[in-house]
Amino acid sequence: MTQPCPDQLQATYLPENMAFGFWGVPDTAGHLAELGLPTGSAAVARMAVPVDNVITPVDVDIRTVEFADVVTALQVANVDQPGIGESVRAWKRVIGGGEHGTMPPAGHAALYRDDTVIRSAAAVVQRFTHAQTLVDALDHARVQATLRPYQVLGVEWLTSLTETGGGILADEMGLGKTLQAISMIAIRAADGPHLVVCPTSVIGNWRREIERFAPHLSLHIHHGSGRTLPAGLGKGTVVLTSYSVLRSDTAELETPQWASAIFDEAQQIKNPSSLAAKAAMQLNATVKVSMTGTPVENRLEELWSLFHVANPAVLGTRARFRQRFAVPIESGRSASAASRLATIIEPYVLRRTKDAVAKDLPPKQFSTVACTLTSEQARIYRAAVADAFDTGLGTGIARRGNVLALLTTLKQVCNHPAQVTGDSEDLRGRSGKFDRATEMLAEIVDDGDRALVFTQYRTMGELLSKHLAAELGIANVPFLHGGLNVASRDAMVDAFQTDDTSSPILILSLRAAGFGLNLTRASHVVHYDRWWNPAVEDQATDRAHRIGQQRTVNVHTLVTGGTVEDHIAAMHESKRAVAESISGNSEGALANLPDSELRELLELDGAVII
Repeated sequence: MTQPCPDQLQATYLPENMAFGFWGVPDTAGHLAELGLPTGSAAVARMAVPVDNVITPVDVDIRTVEFADVVTALQVANVDQPGIGESVRAWKRVIGGGEHGTMPPAGHAALYRDDTVIRSAAAVVQRFTHAQTLVDALDHARVQATLRPYQVLGVEWLTSLTETGGGILADEMGLGKTLQAISMIAIRAADGPHLVVCPTSVIGNWRREIERFAPHLSLHIHHGSGRTLPAGLGKGTVVLTSYSVLRSDTAELETPQWASAIFDEAQQIKNPSSLAAKAAMQLNATVKVSMTGTPVENRLEELWSLFHVANPAVLGTRARFRQRFAVPIESGRSASAASRLATIIEPYVLRRTKDAVAKDLPPKQFSTVACTLTSEQARIYRAAVADAFDTGLGTGIARRGNVLALLTTLKQVCNHPAQVTGDSEDLRGRSGKFDRATEMLAEIVDDGDRALVFTQYRTMGELLSKHLAAELGIANVPFLHGGLNVASRDAMVDAFQTDDTSSPILILSLRAAGFGLNLTRASHVVHYDRWWNPAVEDQATDRAHRIGQQRTVNVHTLVTGGTVEDHIAAMHESKRAVAESISGNSEGALANLPDSELRELLELDGAVII
């Protein structure tokens, strides 16, 4: 491949790889060896480089060398060695921030990549040097974990928020946001007490993680009956509470001056009109951090709500945000408005993906399992559609409610007729999906593997639990749902993760357990029924696909052909094809369809019946 800048060694920092890409000379590896630098590995990168005085995107052969390896090599390099001394001295000035400040020496850095001017190598190096200093701070703070390079940079970013007031840690699910937040708290322990707000189902996970990574911190769980805050909260005390308690105990929780307030699974406060969001806004904290892997699930105003809690000055008033960004982007698909928004929020949002920073994480394998209807399912499904349209769906708010009720009924029929009829005496042979799931899970158990099964319906979870225990000869197949207390949920998670005698299958409510839990012992995830938003299902999948997982995670999605589930599957593909999922409420969109179009969509057209 032709090198665009021959005879000059170029070094481009690749933030997503935490590495330098070296290129620009015919024998890059040989040139690096002469300079006493590691030769790295061969790769190809897309660069926007000057060719005949025109900036042109081209594919370039590069050698990638991890940043830490470059630093180590330069620290031991002999600057007096003939021929390389000046080069090494120049690089060392860059590493130390030296006399040249923010720009590396000419001929040693190309600052173009993907048509975007990357921050200067020296500035990046300086940030990395700060991160290296942060490693010492983590040791001093007695954090009992070895953080990955991207997590170190994440903690540095979190601690820097003391200068700006707050932000959003939006790392993809499974990259260790909890550990990064605990590390920040440990480093800033002397600044005062800290508050962590999370869903009830995640309280046990936070407790375990704090006791594991920072056991020296004083932990107080503010939850349950008879709760009260300790008098005179000491420095370094971590108060752990839930969003439901935040709503009810707002007056008590807004009294202390918190060093930091962490809002885990912050999609819980994405509705600015909710009591939880309003209570979060009233808290007094030096730094507020919203943590979520999905800062936007449906609408851009969710992003505004997260900022209104974490750092309200960034996006201004709700009306102004709607005018400048929400309407132009969602309705007009304005690229310029989207670009302006990205520029404004960039310093206050940290987002990394698994593909970019956790390449060693095993992959996910997705499969769609096509299921068929039984004659009983088909009969009930058709009757539900006919009754709804013959009776009439009404207009306005009433129509929306009727459409939602119909969609719920049809999804439940696809699961099992017993969800609709209440007849649960004999479950076999009545649902193609139910029987197929039983077969799949039997194979998984026979292979010695473990599986998570997600459903959005409590009734369905109870049916699966009872049936699978009997069919697979398991004493008890646990079902983790919102009706359980914290201790019961924690016991289920602990047993699944650590007890070899526990059930190899764990059934979970999609909403109660779709986030925050670490269940890496499972190598299979089964989505028994479909949720309208793919991000919700992705969150559930990442209970297993996260740091600590050693095996490929097999994700099985059950879809009943020819039914409303086919429409949801198609809608998911459409949403995932768009970089930002801002398509709005899908159920609400269906309610706006004319009767003829809606009926055509929901009829059993082409369904296979057994």
